[in-house]
Amino acid sequence: MRVTPYLFFDGRCEEALTLYADLLGGKVEAMMRYDGSPAAEHVPAEMRDKVMHGCLSIGDQMLMASDAPTEHQQPQGMSVSLHIDEPADAERVFAGLSEGGTVTMPMEETFWAKRFGMVTDRFGTPWMVNCAPDA
Repeated sequence: MRVTPYLFFDGRCEEALTLYADLLGGKVEAMMRYDGSPAAEHVPAEMRDKVMHGCLSIGDQMLMASDAPTEHQQPQGMSVSLHIDEPADAERVFAGLSEGGTVTMPMEETFWAKRFGMVTDRFGTPWMVNCAPDA
């Protein structure tokens, strides 16, 4: 079994997946638009050039996303948790996610981690960045 996060955006999915690919060393595998699909007739005209389904591979894991029609709500009660081995990489990713976002817990050493921080990025996605201590 595999659990794959699926994120919804308000028209900025392509921008978000591109940033996440850059920050996390991933690759955008799919970027299907509403336009040209059977779903096009079910969304407002201004949504047709938006992402119906996007897929980002990060190593052997996937992050999926789309632009949600306005009747969908933003996610609540969740965060995407990243576990990063090197403190410098954790700092770099946290800084990138923080640009234009809101830091809810600054990146710092904790009793369980070399580095840990929480941020909601500029797209409204909450993240936890964790760099555990050496085993």
